[in-house]
Amino acid sequence: MNDSTLQKPMIILTGPTAVGKTELSILLAKAVNGEIISADSMQVYRHMDIGSAKITREEMQGIPHHMIDVLDPWDPFNVVIFQKMCRDCLADIYSRNKIPIVTGGTGFYIQALMKDIDFTENEDDSSIREEYETLAAQKGAEYIHKLLKEVDPISAETIHANNQKKVIRALEFYRMTGEKISDHNRRERNKDNAYQSCYFVLNDDREKLYKKIEERIEHMLQQGLIEEVRKLKEMGCDRSLISMQGLGYKEILAYLEGEISLEEAVYILKRDTRHFAKRQLTWFRREKDVIWISKQDFDYDNHKILHFMMDKIKEAGIGDRN
Repeated sequence: MNDSTLQKPMIILTGPTAVGKTELSILLAKAVNGEIISADSMQVYRHMDIGSAKITREEMQGIPHHMIDVLDPWDPFNVVIFQKMCRDCLADIYSRNKIPIVTGGTGFYIQALMKDIDFTENEDDSSIREEYETLAAQKGAEYIHKLLKEVDPISAETIHANNQKKVIRALEFYRMTGEKISDHNRRERNKDNAYQSCYFVLNDDREKLYKKIEERIEHMLQQGLIEEVRKLKEMGCDRSLISMQGLGYKEILAYLEGEISLEEAVYILKRDTRHFAKRQLTWFRREKDVIWISKQDFDYDNHKILHFMMDKIKEAGIGDRN
């Protein structure tokens, strides 16, 4: 059994896209003498501000933020790189006796950091990956998804056939280890936390959340999302980059390349962002020891929510050792 007094403190504030994490995270950081680590797979990239709904300097209100604007769009980025960079951020935050607040919507990244999951024994094998990539190019995405269904039906159920990268990763993992990636992920999910943590998930009524998503996308377009993607395209960024596969970027890129109309691009972006929010909530519901915060229960008052969070943080004994 872990002795929580020996563990470092960590607060997690997550939730679906557009739920309103940013403003609450600033209030929380001020209340606990904390600094924020962004657990967002897009905000790490420079030049990708509008489509990633990146926090502005003004919105930060002087609270230090980590893992924002740390890479160029063509740099490699994955959960292992995220974990390694975050460990450096954590060491820096703890050295100043501050409390890290991990905020963002990428549940897998949060889990990897909080449970300190070891990925080293499962490094990628490019030869296996290339074999499946060739098969996909020759026979199509549905064919390799069918291969995954044969060896790991649970993964095939959760990974969409169009998500070729994840389908291939799951097949590659099975070939390398003889184990289903779904079994591996379930085992890792059940690991104890490596930190003394409070894990908050902010949520809202589904219809309100979907309306917020639509409003946010309209706002992004008004702010100049199309121009942002056009500049990235001029810099040489294309759909082969992981960064350009992010929501808001791949749809607008398809429009700029004449594949679909702007109306179609916006429709797809809104639809897929709603689906993404739904998948995020499914992920968080599977996690252990989550403290759910429904905004409607607090009359949409962030100060009431903060009061509730501070009570939970005190109960967990976080901040008592400063």
